[in-house]
Amino acid sequence: MSHWIQKELQLPEFPRGFHLITGHVLRAIPELSGCTTGLLHVFIRHTSASLTLQENADPDVCRDLAMAFDRLAPESWPWVHTIEGADDMPAHVKAALTGSSLSIPVSRGQLCTGTWQGICLCEHRNHGGRRQLVLTLHGEFREEP
Repeated sequence: MSHWIQKELQLPEFPRGFHLITGHVLRAIPELSGCTTGLLHVFIRHTSASLTLQENADPDVCRDLAMAFDRLAPESWPWVHTIEGADDMPAHVKAALTGSSLSIPVSRGQLCTGTWQGICLCEHRNHGGRRQLVLTLHGEFREEP
């Protein structure tokens, strides 16, 4: 039987950088375990943070990504939009590069991510606060006995 499930998830505050949040997402939507075939859409409600599907085994990947993004959009550039602080406009540029949502297939109660993939919060601000996600699961669910 096909169903739609939507949940909101408020993440804890993370420091600037790339952070694996797959566990947070899975805990927030336990109904996923009953989904035989479907799609999980994860959307972030912010313009200075973003989401990406990334390496989940070696934390050096997250550190290297943060370093690369800081070089792509440095705070030292002569930004026009500075009213919210020196890290704000670079954060918008970084978020534009990665995006605000992910769509991940679901099969037999599990995300169909690759062996080394995880959902990653890209926190582009020094003090971004608690970020909010909208999780939308659509799929076929096994019948309850």
